[in-house]
Amino acid sequence: MILLIIIGIILLFISFSLQKNFSPMSKYLNLFKFGGLVLLIIGISTSLFKQINAGNVGVKSLYGNVDNDVLESGLHVINPLVDVTEMNIQTQNYTMSAVHNEGAQDGDDAIRVLSADGLEVVIDLTVLYRILPSDAPKIYKNIGIDFTNKIVRPITRTRIRDNAVYYDAVSLYSTKRNEFQQRIFKTIEQDFKTRGLVLEQLLIRNIDLPKSVKVTIESKINAEQDAQKMQFVLQKEKQEAERKRVEAQGIADYQKIISTGLSDKQLQYEQIKAQKELAASPNTKIIFMGKGSAPMILSDK
Repeated sequence: MILLIIIGIILLFISFSLQKNFSPMSKYLNLFKFGGLVLLIIGISTSLFKQINAGNVGVKSLYGNVDNDVLESGLHVINPLVDVTEMNIQTQNYTMSAVHNEGAQDGDDAIRVLSADGLEVVIDLTVLYRILPSDAPKIYKNIGIDFTNKIVRPITRTRIRDNAVYYDAVSLYSTKRNEFQQRIFKTIEQDFKTRGLVLEQLLIRNIDLPKSVKVTIESKINAEQDAQKMQFVLQKEKQEAERKRVEAQGIADYQKIISTGLSDKQLQYEQIKAQKELAASPNTKIIFMGKGSAPMILSDK
C-alpha cells in the first residue's frame, strides 16, 4: 500500500517536471499525471482501511512502537503509516510425538523423561492453547509471532521433565497418570498465563515404558490372572464338594427312612402286588411257586 503511494507521488512529480520543461516526453504528461493520481488514490484508500479476518486480532505498530490497543475482526479505518500484523486467537495445538510425521516437528519428537526410579519414559503429548486477545501486543513486542517455538514447546518439555521425577515409571503408566497430567497442567498453565497465552488442555497421548519394565508388568498381570483363575477353580471345587456332600446326606437320610419305616408285612404286600402285575402280563407262561420264597415267572421267549 505504501509502495503505491510512493509510486503515485513519483509519477506526479515527473508530470509536473514535464509541464515546466519542454521535452519529447511532454506528450506523456497527462498519462503520468493520471497514473500518478490513480495510484495515489488507491494507495491511500487501501492504507486507510484494514480488514481483520475472523479468529484474528490486529496489532498496530508505527515506526517500531507497538500500540496496546488491538483491532478486533472486521473492517477498520487506520493511519496509512501504521503497520498492522494479524495474530491468530483461535485454539491451536502443538503435538510432540514419537511417530514420524505426526507431531509439529519431523521425526521422533517425543519427550524423554527420567522417572523417580531412574528409568527413561517416553511421553507423547498434545498441547491445546490460544492467545489472550488483550495480550497480543505484549506477545508481539516481547516474543514475536513465533511464540510456539519460543514459549509453547520449551516450557512444555521442561515442566514435564521437572514433574516426572516425582513418579516411578509404573505409576506414570497406570495409577498416577491422571495425577501427573493435572500436575503438569497447573505448572504450564501458570507459565503460559504470564506470557499472554491460555492453556486450554493438556493431552497425554501415550506413555512408553522401557522394555524391561513392560516385561515385568506383563508378568505381574499374567500372575494375577493365573491367581484369579485358580481362585475360580478352587471355588468351583468347593461348590462341587458341597453338592456331593448334600447328595450323599440325602441318600443316607433316604436309606435311613427306608430301613426304619418299612415293616415285614408292608414288604410282603409290595411283593404280592409286583407278582400280580407280572402274572397279568401276556408274555408270562410259567410260574414256579417255591415254599417260603418268591415265585419264579418264566416268559415264553
